[in-house]
Amino acid sequence: MDKVPWNHGEARMETPDTTENYDMITEFDYEDATPCHKVNERAILAQLLPPLYSLVFVIGLVGNLLVVLVLVQYKRLKNMTNIYLLNLAISDLLFLFTLPFLIYYKLTDDWIFGDAMCKVLSGFYYTGLYSEIFFIILLTIDRYLAIVHAVFALRARTVTFSVITSIIIWALAILASSPLMYFSKTQWNITRHSCNLHFPYESFQQWKLFQALKLNLFGLVLPLLVMIVCYTGIIKILLRRPNEKKSKAVRLIFVIMIIFFLFWTPYNLTELISVFQEFLFTHPCEQNRQLDLAMEVTEVIANMHCCVNPVIYAFAGERFRKYLRQLFHRHVAVHLVKWLPFLSGDRLERVSSTSPSTGEHEFSAGL
Repeated sequence: MDKVPWNHGEARMETPDTTENYDMITEFDYEDATPCHKVNERAILAQLLPPLYSLVFVIGLVGNLLVVLVLVQYKRLKNMTNIYLLNLAISDLLFLFTLPFLIYYKLTDDWIFGDAMCKVLSGFYYTGLYSEIFFIILLTIDRYLAIVHAVFALRARTVTFSVITSIIIWALAILASSPLMYFSKTQWNITRHSCNLHFPYESFQQWKLFQALKLNLFGLVLPLLVMIVCYTGIIKILLRRPNEKKSKAVRLIFVIMIIFFLFWTPYNLTELISVFQEFLFTHPCEQNRQLDLAMEVTEVIANMHCCVNPVIYAFAGERFRKYLRQLFHRHVAVHLVKWLPFLSGDRLERVSSTSPSTGEHEFSAGL
């Protein structure tokens, strides 16, 4: 990730003698002495992004808040899976917090929030991203322990251990995002302010390479290895000893990880290609224009992921839908009776008083 997400320009090289921007529209091939006029491909989607991101923000905010309410309301924070699911929702909410600023930036093309907010929002964005990756990995490992090493899991999958590992994960996510937060700076560009990454002049390419490799290591290679190892073991156990309840409990975590790959892998690979473009491209001008458009499209797809997990729960989780109905009847429908007398108050009361089945079933077990 060599740029701040709410500014889709390239990461800037911080020269020792000037902070002025170079021309991002026209590049020159000095060998042929012919200019390469680069139309800003990212402007093609600029008008569509504010309404699209607004929709993502609303769906993501409502959906993830409902996940938090369901987990807290029904006191389902007594096992490792649900604690990690809660942290996963918080990661999405942290990511979503940056979208209103991105929407305004897209509409005005001017960063008015200052240098401190540029750093803070960059930190929120990447901390939310990396923490989500790490909690998805933990959820996969949690399913693996519960099914493949059930005896050990009884001792290890405790609330205390879940809280400790969650704190460690947040610390690692902050550490992974700290360089991006540090190098995020505002800059005056003739008529407007921008919020970009400014890597040091003497190590510009090294930092770009480091960030791209870090993103692909944590966002692609590591989750893929964990998924292969864990689900290979899980499938072997389930084939030998079929168990419908365990299969349902695995399904949610598997779908969450697969959807994450589908949304983020195109952007991760495009980011990696951009670092090596001078070695890969034989026609730099035209291929750079195509890469610009690919970066824009894949980044939009990746940013949409923050609203997807609650949708997965709603479609795949029978128990989650049941809890949502109960929340609606207890906190919404009973008040509607006062304004809409034709609704059956007795029926609403009976439904709202129905409690979930007893026992500490996991949030994901009712799929």
